[in-house]
Amino acid sequence: MNINLKVLIDQSRSIVFFGGAGVSTESGIPDFRSTDGLYNQKYPYPPEHILSRHFFYNSTEEFFRFYREKMLYPHAKPNNAHKYLASLEKEGKLTAVITQNIDNLHQMAGSECVLELHGSVYRNYCIECNKFHSLEVIIASEGVPRCLCGGVIKPDVVLYGEQLDSNMLNSATEVLRNADLLIIGGTSLNVYPAAGLINRYSGQNTVIINKSPTCADNNATLVICDAIGKVFAPDI
Repeated sequence: MNINLKVLIDQSRSIVFFGGAGVSTESGIPDFRSTDGLYNQKYPYPPEHILSRHFFYNSTEEFFRFYREKMLYPHAKPNNAHKYLASLEKEGKLTAVITQNIDNLHQMAGSECVLELHGSVYRNYCIECNKFHSLEVIIASEGVPRCLCGGVIKPDVVLYGEQLDSNMLNSATEVLRNADLLIIGGTSLNVYPAAGLINRYSGQNTVIINKSPTCADNNATLVICDAIGKVFAPDI
């Protein structure tokens, strides 16, 4: 691990991690904006249109065709980044993970305080009776998944055109205000309003770990341009 990063972590007692798609790409889950990302692949409609509230309610079968093919990775496993963050929480140093990802990998690695800004593919609800349905139900279904009551089952993910959960935002704001170190990893900080949350942090030290530059680099204590799984790899 980068020696300066290790010093900052060792000196901190209330770390918050803010992460994006780059945390999960090393687990085999593609992001949206890279060369091979969803935005650079060819579909009848742009991905941001397919993954919108309007498209879900007006072209539901087409939504689920894309959703099953491109958004679900049930066999993905946590990588070094997920595991290291979970270990920091167990040591009592990391207060929370704030993630823009919807893949549940932080929880699989053992993290308990995970604030999912954009929801999770592992939670699904009937839009009529609100009954919970597992990810397995979505995968096993064909066409439009339906509840026993006949209602459409909707993934508990924030679609384009939907608001972020206010309680989740309040919780994220609270942990950021009380943090003494903010580690930002695997995110370009281009997705709003989620990226704007880092402005709620008022501590002195910010670390950014990302393969490409971000808009917050100039104000960071430490910038590491590398894959986050490599940075958090166990020392040999």
